[in-house]
Amino acid sequence: MRSPLLSLPGAVPAEGADEGVAAHYGDIFREQRRLAAGQGFVDLSHRGVVTVTGDDRLSWLHLLLTQHVSELPPQQATEALILSPHGHVEHALYLVDDGVTTWAHVEPGTQQALIAYLESMKFFYRVEITDATADYAVVHLPAGSIADASGAAAVRETPYGRDLFVPRAELEKLAAGWGEPAGSWAYEALRIEGHRPRLGFETDHRTIPHEVDWLSTAVHLQKGCYRGQETVARVHNLGRPPRRLVLLHLDGTEEVLPPHGTEVRLAAEGQEGRPVGFVTSSARHFELGPVALALVKRNVPVDAVLLAGRVPAGQEVVVPQ
Repeated sequence: MRSPLLSLPGAVPAEGADEGVAAHYGDIFREQRRLAAGQGFVDLSHRGVVTVTGDDRLSWLHLLLTQHVSELPPQQATEALILSPHGHVEHALYLVDDGVTTWAHVEPGTQQALIAYLESMKFFYRVEITDATADYAVVHLPAGSIADASGAAAVRETPYGRDLFVPRAELEKLAAGWGEPAGSWAYEALRIEGHRPRLGFETDHRTIPHEVDWLSTAVHLQKGCYRGQETVARVHNLGRPPRRLVLLHLDGTEEVLPPHGTEVRLAAEGQEGRPVGFVTSSARHFELGPVALALVKRNVPVDAVLLAGRVPAGQEVVVPQ
């Protein structure tokens, strides 16, 4: 779904998972600085939007999600996952309930599979699930922003900013009141700095929540049963995850950032060494320089210098060893 905001001056379309919105508007570092200062906005209108209505919506979602939502207060933002029976991450939902409707935004293109699963679990519960992507767009206002959000149908207030669900037909008009736009590259650089995992980037088919620090934001360890809970409890109580997320500070002399999937090795073993992980996301940060998130084996020493492809990198711990 192509955003109308790609018609704004300087917009350069994003590719890959973020296709449909702008990667940048001509100056990625200036855009990052504005967001860090609480100014401007990010067009995330390519993300999927799913709504759930009905009297049983929260109690029903509580049975399916990793998060405690049965008594979720109106306007309180939360995150939640849907796991496979073996505890692997299948969906990540960014939620808020307005007292009548539960709103969620999800990774682009994943809403159809999510809705199919939710529909299969309705049974006798009084809930209605809707793919609202065609009608509502997601926009991000950074933390500290004083921009007017009154045109939004729902708002998720988080420590790193507000996610607005706005009528798609009014997106272009409302954007005129939010200041200067920032592209997905700027948003991603700040996401990487904040160690915030993203489905399909920091996850693969065998990712469990512990590996990417989703236990701190998207999993409630004291709630009742849900699919995959046994794995979550077992690893939390009896062991440690096989991999851990790290922030890599990349050698700034390299011109090309290591893309998603780039193998990570111990620098001491060189290019011929055995891979110990892979790069999940990378960006050029306006203060930190080139950075990346990577999933590495749990037993990789936290002080070891790594190679992301051919790029030397130091580690910053996200998930403890």
